[in-house]
Amino acid sequence: MSGDDLQKALRYRWLIFWILALGYILVYFHRLCPAVVAEDMRRDLEAGGGLLGLLGSAYFYPYALMQLPAGLLSDSWGPRKTITLFFCVAFAGSVMLGMAPNVYVAIIGRTLVGVGVAMLFVPTLKVLAEWFRIKEFAMMTGILMAMGGIGSYAAATPLAYISTWIGWRQSFVLVGAFTLVLGILVWAFVRDRPSVMGWPSPAADASGKPAETMSLGRGIKRVLSEPRFWPLAVWFFFTCAIFFSFIGLWGGPYLMQVYGLTKPQAGHILSLAAIGMIVGSPLLSWLSNRAFKARKPVLVMGSVFMVAVTGVLYLFTSRIPLPFYYPICLIVGIFSGAMVTIGFTTNKELFPVSIAGTATGLVNFFPFAGGAVFQVVLGVVLEKQGLNAQGGFLLAGFRYGLLVLFLCGAVALVSSLFLKETLAEP
Repeated sequence: MSGDDLQKALRYRWLIFWILALGYILVYFHRLCPAVVAEDMRRDLEAGGGLLGLLGSAYFYPYALMQLPAGLLSDSWGPRKTITLFFCVAFAGSVMLGMAPNVYVAIIGRTLVGVGVAMLFVPTLKVLAEWFRIKEFAMMTGILMAMGGIGSYAAATPLAYISTWIGWRQSFVLVGAFTLVLGILVWAFVRDRPSVMGWPSPAADASGKPAETMSLGRGIKRVLSEPRFWPLAVWFFFTCAIFFSFIGLWGGPYLMQVYGLTKPQAGHILSLAAIGMIVGSPLLSWLSNRAFKARKPVLVMGSVFMVAVTGVLYLFTSRIPLPFYYPICLIVGIFSGAMVTIGFTTNKELFPVSIAGTATGLVNFFPFAGGAVFQVVLGVVLEKQGLNAQGGFLLAGFRYGLLVLFLCGAVALVSSLFLKETLAEP
């Protein structure tokens, strides 16, 4: 292979990356969009707290369960085919959600959305592992997560205004159409690896040694039998439970009902979490690679911040000055949203690239399982405390819900202390 072929691969990989990054914007939009339209959906679909929590979490259960198939399909069928097919499923689910006559059809639609977009992140990391050098992986993952932050932002303030203009139903139909367009772009331009186009891989081992190969069964066994995998999985479960429960669903009703904010005002505050992801993803990658030159200290630091923030929210549920919620949501976005960049990089460094999809799929089950479980748990907690005269949730319900999130932060902090450093290992 000539040097010109390598240069072609180095240029073309950016087209692939930005198409997949645009897809990740939609993934995060779908993930967090219920927060600012939760009250509209609750009234329109006549759903209580438990059913609304189930509707929000209907994305997360299939998303979590599809992570192992996502890894397996990435390593066998290939990222391009996988993403294209399942983005069509997400398109159908988003349209169904927007046109749902009742909460049960809406739950089915959101479930299909979860199934469809579940097949983007793991295949994308597989593509990055094939098209980018090992030393570039953490930064590229950070940029990808920053693009997710843009999707998170779009699910806050912009969605609040758009849904006010055309309604929450048409908003979901519109984003479904964008999802279909991205699926078509993936099929047209994304390629699983440079060799498909006759080019050398920038990720190839400089030593010239062949990459380690491993059967599917051995790959799964290798991941699950690795003791260092499990503290990281627990950390993912409880850290992301905070982000998805507060930013992704219940933060909107909390700000609107406790502080009397309008939907756009609540969305504007929650959008600071998106800014945190956009800024935090490359920042945390730089801290890990350059400043600390380690993964574990960054993960422990983030866990400390999350315990502190959830503790403040629990202790001063209705007494926090409103401007303070801007830095609070910013911190949550950095240390609960963007922080997963370092988590995924740590997981990648535990295993060979030949099972990158399988390893990422297995660990990626846990953050979405956490979101699925605790969105419903908080909904049940809120409903158990009853409703006020206006049909909203009581302050006591939100306080108990924030206590649950504080306990999640505490468990995540403990699990981070048991992580093993991976950056210095060959």
